[in-house]
Formats: sequence, C-alpha cells, structure tokens
Amino acid sequence: MKNEQSSVRRSFYGWRILGLAIITGGLTGPGQTIGVSVFVDQFISDFGMSRSEVSTAYLIGTLIAALGLPLIGRRVDRVGVRRAMTVIGVAFGVALVGMAGVQGFVTLAIGFVAIRLLGQGSLMLVSTVAVTLWFEKRRGTVLGIFTTGTAIVMALVPVGLSLIIEGYGWRVAWLTSAVMIWLVVVPIARFGMIDRPSDVGQVPDGPNPKKMKPSKEQTTVSATRSEALRTNRFWSLIAASATVGMLVTALNFHQISLLADAGLTATEAAVMFLPQVIGAAAAGLLFGYLSDRLTGRELIPMAMGLLIISLVLAASLTPGVAVVLYAVSLGAAGGAIRSVSATLLPRWFGVRHIGEIQGTASFIDVASTAVGPVVFALARDATGGYSGAATWFIIMPLVAGIVATTIRPVSPPRS
Repeated sequence: MKNEQSSVRRSFYGWRILGLAIITGGLTGPGQTIGVSVFVDQFISDFGMSRSEVSTAYLIGTLIAALGLPLIGRRVDRVGVRRAMTVIGVAFGVALVGMAGVQGFVTLAIGFVAIRLLGQGSLMLVSTVAVTLWFEKRRGTVLGIFTTGTAIVMALVPVGLSLIIEGYGWRVAWLTSAVMIWLVVVPIARFGMIDRPSDVGQVPDGPNPKKMKPSKEQTTVSATRSEALRTNRFWSLIAASATVGMLVTALNFHQISLLADAGLTATEAAVMFLPQVIGAAAAGLLFGYLSDRLTGRELIPMAMGLLIISLVLAASLTPGVAVVLYAVSLGAAGGAIRSVSATLLPRWFGVRHIGEIQGTASFIDVASTAVGPVVFALARDATGGYSGAATWFIIMPLVAGIVATTIRPVSPPRS
C-alpha cells in the first residue's frame, strides 16, 4: 500500500504544470517592460523619434491591449488552458515577427498593442490560471513559487536580447524571440498542459489533500465575474494591486533619473535593478506561504506597508544602504501583491470563472502600469522633484491598506 501511495504521489501532474507555467510565464519577457526597454534606444536612433514619442506609443499600445484582457480571460474559461495557450503562443510569435518590421510611430504603436496584449497580458494570464486550477489548499505557496520562478526566467530575457542586438541588430532580436516562443511555448501548451486535474482522474493538491489545513477564507462556490465585481473585497484587492502596479512601474521607468538625483551614476542606478529582483523573489515566496495561512484583510495591508516603505525611502534617497533598501522594498512590494492577488481571487470567487475574473483584474493592473510613469512625471513637475512626488503618492497605498482592513470574511456556501 505504501509503494502504491508513493507511485500516486510521483504521478501527480500539478508540479509538472507548475514548472511548465514558470517557463511560459517567464517567456512573456519580450512583451514586458523589462524586455521592451532594451529596444527603446534602437527605435530612437533608427526612426529619429524622441524618447517621449516612443513612450507615448508604448502608453497607447498598453492601454488598448488592456481592453482585450477580460475577453481573453473569458475564452480561457471556455476553451481551456491547453487550447488557449497554444493559440496565444502562435499569435504572440506572429506579433514578435511584426515588431521586427516596424517603421515608425504608427506601426510601433500597433506592434506594442499586439505584444502587450498577447505577451504581458494573455500568456501571463493563462500561465497563472494553469497553476491556479491544479492547487487549492496550498495554492498560495505554489503561486509564490510561480511568481518567483517567472521573475527569475524573465530577468534573463533582456540579457539575451541585448546580446543578440549587439551581434546581429534589433530586428533579428525580435525574430529570434518569435522563434523561441514557437519552439518552446507552443509545444509546452500543446503537449505539456492539462486543463484540469479531473481530466486525468486527479484532484487539486495531489494525494491526501484532506490532510492539509484549509484556508480561513476558502469558498466552495464559484462566482461569476459580475458577482465578483459587486463585492467590496474584489475592489479592495484591485485597488491595492493597481496601486502597486502604477507606482512600481513609475519608479522603475524613472529610476535612472531618480537615482541620479540621489547622487548615483547611471551604471550604479541600473545595478539597483538586481536588489529589486532579489526583493521580489523573496517576497513572492514569503507572501505565497503566508497567503495559505492569513486572510486578505491581513495580507493586503502588509503588502501596502512594503510600498509605503519604498516611497518613504524614495523621498530621501542617499547613496549607500538607503538606496539598496529602497530597491529591495520596491521589488518586495511587487512580488508580495502578485502572490497575494493570484491567491485571493480564486480563494474568494472559485475557479469556474477564474479566467474571466483574472482577466478583468489584469485589465485594470495593465492600465495602471501604463499611466503610472506619466502621472509620476507630472507630479514631479508639480512638486519640483522626485522627493515631493514620492511623498504625495504615499497616500495611495496608505488608503488602500486601510480600506483592506474592512474586508468581510467570505460567507459560507448556502446548502
């Protein structure tokens, strides 16, 4: 009997799904800000565009792309992870090929719409849903691993793209990205993904899930998107997630200039992205673990606290320990809210319509990242510097954290 149980444990497919989803999530890199950033100077040089024009094209592309995510989420629920990821992977590769042929502002904006919708939005969405469906009682811990793993894989993308650009040019780098998606993501989707545990006679979490302590807030009834949108806990979580997305993106976008004002060189400012990755990885794992043990009214204020710390430090940066702490706390805020959001949505609203609900949440998050750099720049101009802007924006995570303490527990299911 013991050998039979061990065999069942080894055959649980959830861990394989997690590993494959980390790869597919990490390979959204060419559609993420971290990947696009290595092409910005190339666009400016080749097209004679200003940095603000490239930023505007990126803003337009991101905002339009965000509008399509609720629809993508709905399709994931209807056709399943396997089919959805296969189609998204093929389409994302086509979009990357299109980026190799951009010629100016209009085509660049169109290209940004495609890679932001299919890469940052859709492929990351379906990768997250794939993991969500295979775990329940330890979902927080597993999604923390997923968040950290994708961040590590994604951090390698700009390095590889930069090397290709230096050796062969930026258009070849886009084409290489497309080939990578077709050779890695599409086969994983087609041959590696399984929609749900029940499709292969398994259950979430694998063997003996009853031995695990259930979450305090776990629901057994799946809500529709419209039902989720009518709850205060959905909007409390989205407000916190969008706040982090907006301000972390804004601070990253302006990081070189921000840290230059603090006395760092451009190279030293760029190096500060490394502590951010470390902070994001550590917080992703920690908050994933805590998400299986604490409630939303505890987790969200904790994540907001990390963002407040980073803003306080940003308002009074000096070279040395302070700037390292700033970078770590900023990365930790992002890692924390990603793990918390990915865990709480299925816990509160079930998994039957999780793609559509997550798609709506992703729409708001992506839109917040688009407006963040612009709003922060305007605040900098209005207050006379980054210090004043950072100080004023402390109010956003402070309010979001306070509001989260009013979240009501999930009601028990009706018989």
